[in-house]
Amino acid sequence: MGVGHDIEAENAGWSFGGDTPDTFVEHIKQSVPLYESGHDLCCQLSDFFVSDESTCYEIGVSTGELLKKMAVHNKAKPNARWIGLDPVESMTENAKQHCSDVPNISILNEDARTFDFEKSDLIVSYYCMQFIPPRSRQELFNKLYESLNWGGALLLFEKVRAPDARFQDIISILYNDFKLHNGFDAEEIVSKTRSLKGILEPFSTQGNIDLMKRAGFQDITTVQKYLAFEGFLAIK
Repeated sequence: MGVGHDIEAENAGWSFGGDTPDTFVEHIKQSVPLYESGHDLCCQLSDFFVSDESTCYEIGVSTGELLKKMAVHNKAKPNARWIGLDPVESMTENAKQHCSDVPNISILNEDARTFDFEKSDLIVSYYCMQFIPPRSRQELFNKLYESLNWGGALLLFEKVRAPDARFQDIISILYNDFKLHNGFDAEEIVSKTRSLKGILEPFSTQGNIDLMKRAGFQDITTVQKYLAFEGFLAIK
């Protein structure tokens, strides 16, 4: 099934591997509202948490677009370390090439669920956690909380489910309108939805907040929201 930008995916079979990295950035920019402004916001928020001695992580780094922007934004702190993790080798190979001119970036082909995190000041998860199996999410949030130094931050951007069925219907219809307006045709929209069955599992706003609170975060606020797309800032 074609889902746009020459990406093919089977029913309940979306994959970030294969040829997906080749057109991933273009595809995601047209699929996720406020995608690039969310990148800018992450860069601006990093000013409050990153020092010249910081270790910073992005889980689900994909092609390295956001990690590179944050590292370049913080170029006045050249000793800060920026580490991108992704379990998909074709993504990490793409990210290594994209970030090769920034010396304080490291790209690792690692799964955050099994990775041994160092103490850190900033962790970013940009539309990644929604692809982690629900059974593993709480344990991962716990790991991220433990990794952070006191006063460090988690930036979590997620697709979220609405609090009730009526709102979910409204938001789903408006999101389909958004994709049609951005050039996807109806068949591509349906194919993408079918490919993500059982793979993309969003929680509600409250569900994400509950995960963070159970991990230990108490100071949590929304920093961006458009329909089903929400960014959270959580400070340890």
